Order: sequence, then C-alpha cells, then structure tokens
Amino acid sequence: MALILGGIVVLLSVFGGYVLSHGNLLALWQPYEILIICGGALGSLIISNPFHVVGRIFVLIPKLLVGSPFSKTMYMETMGLMFELFNKIRREGLIAIEGDVDEPEESTIFKKYPLILREANVLIFICDYLRLMVVGDMTAYELDNLMDVELEGQYEELIKPAHAVAKVADSLPGFGIVAAVLGIVITMASLGGPPNELGAHVAAALVGTFLGILMAYGFVGPFAHAIEHYVEHETQFYKCLKTSIVAAVNGMPPQIAVEFGRKTIPMNVRPSFLALEQRIRMN
Repeated sequence: MALILGGIVVLLSVFGGYVLSHGNLLALWQPYEILIICGGALGSLIISNPFHVVGRIFVLIPKLLVGSPFSKTMYMETMGLMFELFNKIRREGLIAIEGDVDEPEESTIFKKYPLILREANVLIFICDYLRLMVVGDMTAYELDNLMDVELEGQYEELIKPAHAVAKVADSLPGFGIVAAVLGIVITMASLGGPPNELGAHVAAALVGTFLGILMAYGFVGPFAHAIEHYVEHETQFYKCLKTSIVAAVNGMPPQIAVEFGRKTIPMNVRPSFLALEQRIRMN
C-alpha cells in the first residue's frame, strides 16, 4: 500500500503542479518517447542480469504493492508453531516431530498455522533445520554456523533484484537524454516548417528528458529501496527462526526458546511478552 500511496503523491505533486501553472497535460503524452525510454531501460536490465534475477523483480512487484507478509500476525503464528514443535520434542523426544517436518502439509500442528504453510521458503527453512535436529546430531554451535552461512548466501541472492533496479534507475536519465536527442534530430529535419510544428517537436524532445528523470527519481529508484526494505524484513524473519531453533538445541525450555526469538523481532511488529504468552496458551 505504501508503494501505491507514494506513487499517487508523486503523480499528483508533479502533474498537479504542472496543470496549476497552466500546463497542457496532452503535451506530455509522447508515446514514442515512452517507448524509447522504457524499452531501452528494460533491454539494459535484461542484458546486465540473469533471467532469474529479472523474473524475481517482476515477482516482487505485486508483493510490494500488497505489503510485507512479515507482519505481527505472521510472527505470532511463527512463535506459536515453534512453541508447539519444541514442546512436542520436550515431551516425546526429537523423533516425535519427524512426521511433522517430513510432511508439514499433513501435520496437525502445521495445519493450525496457514500463514506459514503459504510461505514455501519459510516452510522449507523450518523443516530443514528441524530435520537436522532429528537426524544430524549437531551441536548448537555447528547449527548456528550453518544457519549463518545460509542466511548470508540467501541475503546476497535476495538483494540482487534491488541492485539491478537501482542500476536501471541510474540509467533512466541517460535514456531520457537519448529520447531528447532523437527528438532534436526530428526537429532539425523539420527546419523551415511552420513555427508551431517546430515547437511541438522541441516540446516532445524535452518531454523525453523530463520522463527519464521523473521515472528514475520518482518511481524506479524508490522501488529499488522498497525491495531492499522487503529483503531486510525477510532476512530478519529468518534470524528470528534461527535464534529460536538454536536456543532449543541449547536445551532451553520451549517458552524461553520462543522468547529468545521474540527479542529479535523488529520493534514495529514485535508482540509483547504477554500477547505471545496468551497466543501460546491457545495451543
């Protein structure tokens, strides 16, 4: 929602100010300039990045429009799930959760937490490390190091779309100049014609520069920053899971292990101790 609201503010401010200063909106509608700028930017994106990175960018667009899934509700569900799994381990032993982590979609515990089941990567992360607890006989130190390696690699992979979009934002003013130069070429070919025709060609050329700068600093650059924030939220979510799992492997009681995880949750979505305790008691 923030992405949509910000875009509306940018459009209203720029075009509203233009109209209020007696500008003609139709003069800004230059589809060929838009084709040159957007097509050039898209081509440069494809040239400079692997297809999976380009695909990830387009996957992120609807996610950013909706907002981050790592909300307070998501964290509450996660803490509730981890508590149930840790509690089952404490009462029945590690082998008791083998069926849950092998087939989480069929697990009576996992079925209570539909938000987790919808996030495939989160589900894989949880099940992989709980499975290592069952069959790996790993120490907390070894598991902690392994998680750090995975999270570091995961962050480097997830942040690539943000870097790619940022480079496109840097290139957009240049493509705006390309569109403007081509517009001037057309203008030069029309020298000797009616003054109003020459004026229209020059205006179209200037619109190319305007659109390149507006798209770079009003939309594409901020979109790159929005991806960075999304990745940071996702990475922090995995760190919360990591902290809880490592605490459990260290022999902490289920509620304390979950409390370790709660402490790593960002302040704006962190549930209180009492709220989490009430959520756990519902299980």
